[in-house]
This record gives sequence, structure tokens and C-alpha cells, in this order.
Amino acid sequence: MKTEVIEVSPTQKEIKIEIDGDTVRDVYNKIAKKYAQAVTVPGFRKGFAPLDIVKMRYKDEIKNETLRELLPDRVSEAIQENNLNPLGEPQLHLENAENIKLNGSEPISLHVHVEVMPEIPTPDYESLEAVRRVRPVNDEDLERVIDQRRQQAASLIPVEDRKSQEGDTVIADLEGTFVGDAENPEPIKVEDLEIKLGDAGIEKTFSENLTGVEEDEEKEFTVEYPADFNAPALAGKTVNYKAKIKSVGTMELPEADDEWAGSLEEGFETMADLRRKLREDLEMVSKSEADNRVRDELITKLIEGNQFEVPNTLIDIQARNLLNNFAQDLQQRGMDLNQVDENFVRMAYENMRGQAEKDVRGAMLLEKIAELENVEVTGDEINEEIERIAQYYGVPPEQVRASLSQQGGENNIADRLRSRKAVEALVEKAKVSDGEWIDESQADAAAPETETASEAQSEEKPKKTSKKKADGDDEPKAKKESKTKKKKSEDSE
Repeated sequence: MKTEVIEVSPTQKEIKIEIDGDTVRDVYNKIAKKYAQAVTVPGFRKGFAPLDIVKMRYKDEIKNETLRELLPDRVSEAIQENNLNPLGEPQLHLENAENIKLNGSEPISLHVHVEVMPEIPTPDYESLEAVRRVRPVNDEDLERVIDQRRQQAASLIPVEDRKSQEGDTVIADLEGTFVGDAENPEPIKVEDLEIKLGDAGIEKTFSENLTGVEEDEEKEFTVEYPADFNAPALAGKTVNYKAKIKSVGTMELPEADDEWAGSLEEGFETMADLRRKLREDLEMVSKSEADNRVRDELITKLIEGNQFEVPNTLIDIQARNLLNNFAQDLQQRGMDLNQVDENFVRMAYENMRGQAEKDVRGAMLLEKIAELENVEVTGDEINEEIERIAQYYGVPPEQVRASLSQQGGENNIADRLRSRKAVEALVEKAKVSDGEWIDESQADAAAPETETASEAQSEEKPKKTSKKKADGDDEPKAKKESKTKKKKSEDSE
């Protein structure tokens, strides 16, 4: 067998293969004899028909089976002989396929196309620059966090001697039936739903119909959801609701004083202590966000400064991953994926290919940096990461391991840690300076024309997906499912 490799591109190789006539004839005769022993030819006992008659009568069948046995092994040998590592299935093309001869009088010629990993150029990551800008924590941020904690500790005080009014909170059991929609036969059922009348997050019709009600009252009303409603399962739909009022009250917030501070789980002695601790936490978060922005900026510059051909196979895989994540998000928001238009899916997939290419390029470059920096991941580090994930989601480590077994096992964690260490090396070797905080929202408002012009000239930057790709997604399925159920109860509002 003769082989020759032609480089079509850095990721595409063509192997020309010539299989000698003797090898072809040996396989052809073996297959023909197998047929002669197994088939029945009219006028002859089974297995006693002349070989030439069998070859004529079962010409196409013998040819096809000969090629099926002959070609795959020779293609595999050629790939190994030339030290190639295909990323996908090789694509075979027989030359002169219609007039091919299997009697050994001439060799068989074919060419095979394979996609391989390109040689990744050594990135000059030590010359990259980034500015670390920490958002200062102001009193408004602090008060907002305190208000959130007060909201969490709020108590519902039942109202007496009057019916509900705007600003009250109504607790009701809700049942909704879709009108004229055979595709959604199951009613919406939500128990103990809290509805703050007049709140911006509550659909207006709910507030209008549940104003003026009292405990134990039943109320029926119809909601026509707009086509652009934020819950896809309800957008453009009409739903008849039956509400059983269980309680009407006002939410009473605790006073932000020393007594409340002392009642918190942390047990602060004074409000001043609480404010001091919350400010420290906010400053820590702000610094962490600044570090993340530096990482994202350096990864973006790394990608933009190292252009090379990325294998289509890997781009397709990542684009499908992004599409699956998008579909899961739609499903969690209540959309029936069976109703999604096929053209929309195709368009979404094509749009995601651009981001997928950046994701793959970034992953390849980080792997190159990991190689240059001799990054290693130990078994102890993998176990620590699994423990950290389990603690974060409040589940046993065994549940995390079970979830990982469906996502590539512990190699998934190892790749994640290796990528993380590569990013750390990237930041450590880059020139990172500290700069004054710039409020981009105010800058955008002050100079909208300048921003528009710069956006028109700049390339699209990688989105958060690229970071997710590097970090992995180890959220246990049980946790995801609980989030989905909670989301469905919120959508009706």
C-alpha cells in the first residue's frame, strides 16, 4: 500500500492511498468464496455452484462487501502510518468508483480527508496589558444591601376591617386555564403565591383584580398576556384564573437599628458593626469583579492577537453546546421547545458559531499556555474542587461525582482546573496596572455617538459563555431541577 499526505490547510489533510492489486484480489476472492458456500443458485445444490457463476450473479453484493472489508483497515493503517489524529470520521472518496476492478488486474486508488488539530503558535502572552479598575463602594450600595436584608426579614401583618388595596400583599392559591389553546391542556396551579399589589414586577391585571378582596374570598379574572411577555410559555396567551384568597396583609420591615442587627444570624452588636461588615463584603466583591474583568480582557486580547485556523469539528461541538444551553434556558422559562420554529433554531445555531469559534480558540490558547507553564493537576486538587462544588450547592460530594460521571467524569474537573491555572499564569505574566474606576453607563450616556462609532469599528468580544466554557458546568441536575420548578411558579405573575 502506498500513501501520500497533502496539506490542504492547517486543519485539513488529504491522504492519497493506493492499494495494490494482489491485496484487492485476495480480499475479493475470500468474499466470493464465502458467498459461494452460503447462497443457493438455481440448478445447483447449496454451496456447489461454480465460483464464476456466483461472482456474476452476486456481483454488486460481493463488490460492496469487499470494499467494506478492504477500505476501513487500509485507511486506519494510513492514518497511523502518517501519525495523524483525526478529530472526526475520515471522509473517503474512491477514484473511478463506477469502473473499479477487484480481480487484481489494477490497484485501487482513493483519497481520504481528515480534520486535525493545527499547530498552535506560541502566544506572546507576557506582553499583554490590562488595567484593573475597582468599583468603589458607596453609601447607596450599602443601603441597598441593608434594604434587601430587611426585605428578607419582613413579616406579613394581616389587615383588619378593610379589603386589599395597592401596596398590600395578597397570598392566594391560583389556578389558571388556557383559553382556546389545545396545546396547553394542563392548568396552571400555584399554591401560597405572594402578590404585592401595584408592584412593578406584577402583571397589571393581577393588581387590578386582586385589589378590593379579603380573606377566604374567591375571585375569577382573565389575563391576556402580551406577545412580548417575559415568560415565553405565556406570551400571547389568554388565561382564565381562579384565585382563592388565603390572606391579605402588609409587609412590615424591621427597623434598621441595633436590636435588628443583633437578631441576625451573625449576631452583630450594633448597626455600625453590621454596616462595617457589609462594606467589607461589598469591597471584596468589587475587587473580585475587577479581577474577573482583567481576566476577561486578557483572554479577549489573547484571542484577538492569535489568529489561526480552528477545526470546524470543534466549532460545531461548541456551537451545539451553546445551543443546548440556550434551549435549556428557554425551557426553564416555560417555553415548549416543540413549538420553536426550525428556522429560528437554525438561525440561532449559525449566530452561535461565531462565539463558538472564539471559545475554542481561547481554550486552545489556554491549553498552549498550560503546556508552556508545565501546569499539572493533582488528584487532591480534583477532590478539593468536588468538595467545593458540593458545599456551594449544598449537596453530598457523591451527588456531584454522579453528575460528573454523565459529563465526562473527573477529567471534566481536571480540564477545568488546568484551564483555571493557565488563566492565572496569563494574569501573572501580563502587565496589569491599577487605574481609576470608570462608570461605563455614565460614559455611554455622556458620549453615545463616540461609543457607536467605536463599536462599529471593533470586533465582537467574547461573551460570558467563553468563561463558562473554561470553568465548566458542574451544577448537579437535582439543583437545576429545583430551580426550574421555582421558576414556573413565578412565570404566571
